Amino acid sequence: QVQLVESGGGLVQPGGSLRLSCAASRSIFSINTMGWYRQAPGKERELVAIFTNGGSTTYADSVKGRFTIFRDGAKNTVYLQMNNLKPEDTAVYLCNMRRAGVYDDWGQGTQVTVSS
Repeated sequence: QVQLVESGGGLVQPGGSLRLSCAASRSIFSINTMGWYRQAPGKERELVAIFTNGGSTTYADSVKGRFTIFRDGAKNTVYLQMNNLKPEDTAVYLCNMRRAGVYDDWGQGTQVTVSS
């Protein structure tokens, strides 16, 4: 079981930037995957970005070149840097950390709104 605390969401103009943070209650080095998902009203939940302790990353096509997922092991925190935000990025963003067969835990979600 990993307790997750998210922060960094808010209201931003198109073209602006936000950085989301997800702080874990224990070391993240034992976690297999760390990821960000998003859910917009009336739409399917989608994977935004994932990071594995093997060093690989995967991004949704819609965010490639704009979003970056990275971690700070000393702070037990995973981040999502979001640049050049678009209105279609508006959603609740959820942090996920998983170790296969051990835990699969989620944050409470943080609202990101991109609006002129």
